[in-house]
Amino acid sequence: MRISIGSDHRGVQAKGRLVGALRELGYNVNDEGAHDGQTVDYPDFAASVAEKVSLGDVDRGILICGTGIGMSIAANKFPGVRAAPCNDEFLAEMCRRHNDVNVLCLSADRLNDAQLTNIVRVWLETPFESGRHARRVDKIRTLEERFGKRQ
Repeated sequence: MRISIGSDHRGVQAKGRLVGALRELGYNVNDEGAHDGQTVDYPDFAASVAEKVSLGDVDRGILICGTGIGMSIAANKFPGVRAAPCNDEFLAEMCRRHNDVNVLCLSADRLNDAQLTNIVRVWLETPFESGRHARRVDKIRTLEERFGKRQ
């Protein structure tokens, strides 16, 4: 599985540790930055990761900022991206199982390394249930097509 990961300045340290943990687990991880604690704008990094997911260049994306909320808002502007902030294993499992979330957004301010790793592990290992949930995800795609072309 190919994973693209990005963060703003508040998530740099957590991202670095998570990249290492994912690579140790055998995942192919592309680090999109930021690479230091200098203040940056989170939409730039959300866009870098979300674009790769949208185009199919990677299978999944992970974004880390202070809360995960701003990253999810920015990432969801890209067609085919279903980004969600998750701060525990239950939400990580359910967002995959029911919503086929392909970009996980995490809070560097609220989660420690063990929590981050566990949340990501659950999210990566949980399959999409499909069935009745596929119908709902398809409706989201229809909304993207219908309203995404507006100027």
